Amino acid sequence: MMTSNQPAPLNTHAAKRNSSVRSTRRGFFQTASVAATAAAFPALSSASVRQLEKPITIGLIADLHHDVMHDGETRVDAFLQEMAETRPDAIMQLGDFAYPNAKNKAVTDKFNAAHDAALHVIGNHDTDSGHTKQQCVDIWGMSGRYYRHDVGGLRLLVLDGNDKGSPDHKGGYPSYIGKEQVEWLGEQLAERNGPIVVVSHQPLAGYAAVDNAKPLQELLGRHAEKVALVINGHTHIDATMNIAGVPYLHVNSASYKWVGGSHKHESYSKEIHARYRSVQYTCPYRDSLFTTLTFDPKAGTISVKGKMSEWVGPSPKKLGINRWPGLTHGKEITPQIRARQIELM
Repeated sequence: MMTSNQPAPLNTHAAKRNSSVRSTRRGFFQTASVAATAAAFPALSSASVRQLEKPITIGLIADLHHDVMHDGETRVDAFLQEMAETRPDAIMQLGDFAYPNAKNKAVTDKFNAAHDAALHVIGNHDTDSGHTKQQCVDIWGMSGRYYRHDVGGLRLLVLDGNDKGSPDHKGGYPSYIGKEQVEWLGEQLAERNGPIVVVSHQPLAGYAAVDNAKPLQELLGRHAEKVALVINGHTHIDATMNIAGVPYLHVNSASYKWVGGSHKHESYSKEIHARYRSVQYTCPYRDSLFTTLTFDPKAGTISVKGKMSEWVGPSPKKLGINRWPGLTHGKEITPQIRARQIELM
């Protein structure tokens, strides 16, 4: 995401290492790093994850913004190199990846060739500069702008959060799951016993959630025994929350936090900034950020692998930016993806 006039996040809870938050559904997030976000996890979802015959691992990278960054391909290479070593069951980019055009063919082909199950989500910026959703579908090799894909016994339900027609739209990019998709999602949830992971670029909960987040959260909550996790990109933050017994995970950008024109500055050489004009509006991460999710039926856990980096140049905090209500510098606004372990009880 490169713009921000968004609602504050829903409730989250901080916890130190090895602490937990328990609920009537007998679940908790337990940190696997120095600090983590804790939230209740539905016990019935534990039963659905335990249906898996073996652990399932999915590699995730979000918000590469190859058309903004000078080193986007290097960041993809770092992700794919680690995935070659990890050998996950699928890889997925969570949107705002690279324009679907001939100029970006090398990056797209490299990603698609890295795995038999190389999956895509359409972000709001993937259709900038006159590009279309249909080009994303065709050039990236998607089965549709929204779709389902089974990875072992795990079902992924991938949504397109760029629908028009929101009665609450206040300008800027659409951020909405339209009626057609909501009906499809309800049908998919009803026919499946689980486990299910729901995926979108724009979040369905928390900071910058889609316009119709509340009814979607209610729908997912009615199927909490099946929904193992809901994941998104878009926000360029590291955050978790739990709503109606369903855990939500915001996956941080591979590249940067967008800060905008009033905070433009140079983080790299003048030559880089001369060629890539939009970089001056970002606080870049030194290293590519990405993660893997591992669903382990025997242990009854979902593990989120951590990835640490540093700011290149001044951080948003050093630039004095305080326009993100409810987000904390050094917590959600951070050049890292924290390691987390979701324990199912």
